[in-house]
Amino acid sequence: MFDEKKPPTSERLLPIVGRAGVEALLDSHAAAALLGVHPRTLQRMVLRGQITGVQVGKLWRFRASAIDHWIDQKQAG
Repeated sequence: MFDEKKPPTSERLLPIVGRAGVEALLDSHAAAALLGVHPRTLQRMVLRGQITGVQVGKLWRFRASAIDHWIDQKQAG
């Protein structure tokens, strides 16, 4: 049965280990919400090379720092 206390697996933040320590991976919905766009729009941006993301099977994951970096580039440009 579905446990209402836990979000569905696709909505959980997944930790990854990097040079700066552990950084959470955001799913398409969470990352798109940060940018105020539809998740499919964000996925198209990845396919165009505008922003970085990782496809795991059919799901896309994004580093919060990659989203921040993209925002910083847009503000500077």
